[in-house]
Amino acid sequence: MKSKIQKSMFLILTVTLLMSYLFITIFVYNNNLNLVKSNVQDEAKYIAFFANVLQEDFLDEIQGIDSLARITYLDKDGVVLFDTAGDMARIPSRLDSEEIELAIRDGSGDSTRVSDTLGVPMYYYAISLYDERIIRVSKTIESLEAIALSFLPIVVGLFLLMAVVVWILSKWQVARLIEPINKLDIENPLENKTYAELMPLLEAIDQKNTESNLIADMRKEFSANVSHELKTPLTSISGYAEIIMNGMVRPDDIPAFSERIFKEAKRLIALIDDTIKLSRLDEGGLESEKEEIDFYDLCREIINRLAPQAENDNIKMELTGESVNYPGIRHLIDEMVYNLCENAIKYNAFGGEVYVWTGKTKDGTVIRVSDTGIGIPKEDLDRVFERFYRVDKSHSKETGGTGLGLSIVKHVAALHDAKIAVESKVNKGTKIEVLFPFV
Repeated sequence: MKSKIQKSMFLILTVTLLMSYLFITIFVYNNNLNLVKSNVQDEAKYIAFFANVLQEDFLDEIQGIDSLARITYLDKDGVVLFDTAGDMARIPSRLDSEEIELAIRDGSGDSTRVSDTLGVPMYYYAISLYDERIIRVSKTIESLEAIALSFLPIVVGLFLLMAVVVWILSKWQVARLIEPINKLDIENPLENKTYAELMPLLEAIDQKNTESNLIADMRKEFSANVSHELKTPLTSISGYAEIIMNGMVRPDDIPAFSERIFKEAKRLIALIDDTIKLSRLDEGGLESEKEEIDFYDLCREIINRLAPQAENDNIKMELTGESVNYPGIRHLIDEMVYNLCENAIKYNAFGGEVYVWTGKTKDGTVIRVSDTGIGIPKEDLDRVFERFYRVDKSHSKETGGTGLGLSIVKHVAALHDAKIAVESKVNKGTKIEVLFPFV
């Protein structure tokens, strides 16, 4: 950053000096040219006045004129009668010169060009006399290149001087600018008193810190919950197996103990499966090609699979609505609806009811699962989709739930850009609606 700021300042200095150099050169050139033009025109008019007064005697008089300018006297055919630059015989006709043509046509004319005889840039001004003869006065002018070269040593010296000043100032200024940045408290970014331009960055860092802390807390809580959830069935399995191993169980009780071990092992496998599913959902590892799914047919299949479980608790399951097709990942949506329906059975009252509805609304395609169960307290509604969060822990253990079902529902919905809405009243029932956007 330091080197970039210093390079930028040097670049600005270089560009500024170059532009100033060009401006001054062009200004001085134009100023000198205008001064030469004014002098040459005044002198030409002065000489033309005497030429018109002296008339035939002018050629004798002009040879005695002492002037710094070059004076040329021409007849009406452009033949040089006199030139202060040298031998007239060696000077060709000037009738085709721009200033001569203008003088013949308009009475006077000027031009700027490199002299054919002297080989230097000159300004020419010509005036037509009474007898159509022509007086031309010219003077050497400095070229733009010559003026630029004359200023070059000054500009180079100024650049070197300014470069030293800029280097010192930039070093001081950069250190002054960077000091507040180097002292930033990244852990508490919003408490820093620094540049207003850095506030969006500090706010983003603060948000990132908050998210990181939240994720860290969630990981800790997740690790603690996983350890607890795994330990519980393993302890039970280990305890029953030890009793059987030590021969402390009557032969008649062995089937009951084995069934208990089997159920705990099954619960453990389900917990591990759900944990793996969630991990893959977090990483996007369960994504696959989307296909057209008939939600009504899918819900009917799931209800048929859950029918034995519902019958055990004398729970009635009913499917209503209409057949709607939606492009989605079939096995994930199947898992989502299955978890919603299974929870509606698990947390229902004996002899309760579960209603499943599919169809289209003005906002999108909907799958709705409602029950007449134990309900969810208002204070727990925002947390039911957290991993391992249970409203009624004792009831969850009785039903063998892993505490991950609704977390899977949340992830699958998010994967399909769907929104989840929950309505519930204690001892009245729960309604969960998944709204899929139009595609």
